[in-house]
Amino acid sequence: MKKILLLFFLAILFNCEKKSEDKEWIYLFSDKYSSYWKAYNGDTLPKKWEITNNILTFDTDFKLENEYIKGSDIIFFKEEFGNFELHLEWKLPKGGNSGIFYHLKEGFKETSEVAPEYQILDDEGWEELNKAKLSPWQKAGADYAMYSPDTEIKKLYPSGEWNSTKIIFTEKKVEYWLNEQKILSFIPWSQDWYERKKNGKWKDSKFYGKFKKGYIGLQDHNSSISFRNMKIRKL
Repeated sequence: MKKILLLFFLAILFNCEKKSEDKEWIYLFSDKYSSYWKAYNGDTLPKKWEITNNILTFDTDFKLENEYIKGSDIIFFKEEFGNFELHLEWKLPKGGNSGIFYHLKEGFKETSEVAPEYQILDDEGWEELNKAKLSPWQKAGADYAMYSPDTEIKKLYPSGEWNSTKIIFTEKKVEYWLNEQKILSFIPWSQDWYERKKNGKWKDSKFYGKFKKGYIGLQDHNSSISFRNMKIRKL
């Protein structure tokens, strides 16, 4: 009898902890939170972006006044995040290109001049269509223009298939994951981080990576894309 009671109480405790853990997650495309997306430096969600059935899509075939105009990166503006764990899935067409920004602040001309970016790209398709070779720091899963993914373990599904991404950010260590594999890690604002910034693409970007808290953003890079199952929690 005592064993049965013990198992009963343990089951209740486990369920309570599980519910408490679930409450920590913010499901960014759910009905509760989908209204908190808008254009970067804007007021509303651009018409090219649409959230339906918990899936966010960006369609370059959508014509506004019969002309496609690039430049509608979007942000989840409900709150800013410092240390966090972010999960999502994404799907690109052949040669597709996009990115995930974090610690993003508004008021700048470009999102990339201030926020670190997890690169989203159809590597092989992009090279084929553009007849050019990418550097490792430009490929899917890179901390764009800063850290390259480990190609020994990186597994990227081809265009038209869903890929999964996880970002774990703390001030002690950052981890980038792709399809259940940790493909890179680094220490933010370390000596190595500053050296890479000083000698790379962001050497003249005064505010790149400066902020320790900011918005989550998604990139319009003139490429159709779909996102689903996006959730985040504070660490």
